[in-house]
Amino acid sequence: MTNVEKRLSENHITLPDCPVPVASYIPAQTAGNFVFASGQAATVDGKLLYAGKVGTEISLEDAYQSARIAAIRCISELRSVADLDRLRIVRVTGFVNADSDFTLQPRVVNGASELFELAFGERGRHSRIAIGAGSLPDGASVEVDVVAYLEP
Repeated sequence: MTNVEKRLSENHITLPDCPVPVASYIPAQTAGNFVFASGQAATVDGKLLYAGKVGTEISLEDAYQSARIAAIRCISELRSVADLDRLRIVRVTGFVNADSDFTLQPRVVNGASELFELAFGERGRHSRIAIGAGSLPDGASVEVDVVAYLEP
């Protein structure tokens, strides 16, 4: 068990198996020392949680949890191609399914950012983009992807 997995376990979080792609892509890949994880939504045991538009159909609190679950799934993707204890989270992108007048995307994506910091400690602090989207695949409320750096 890696230190990252221990930190998660201490907070009652278990990493699932690496998500199986539902379209034509791979979960994660390396390019030099960078590791790119594909976008993830809040799917647990094959079921999408918190589907809908944030602010009208999904509460801010539920959207935060959606981002958190998506981040957990991203860590599983990273684990499939790299040693988690050698990774530094570099960039997180969070897409929030919301109407055009919703402006709290950063608060939603904090669910992912705070999870990465919990799991990786100081190596989990990252740059970030939080974007509003008119829709997301399967009606997901949030999608998160991540770029990490594999330290030698």
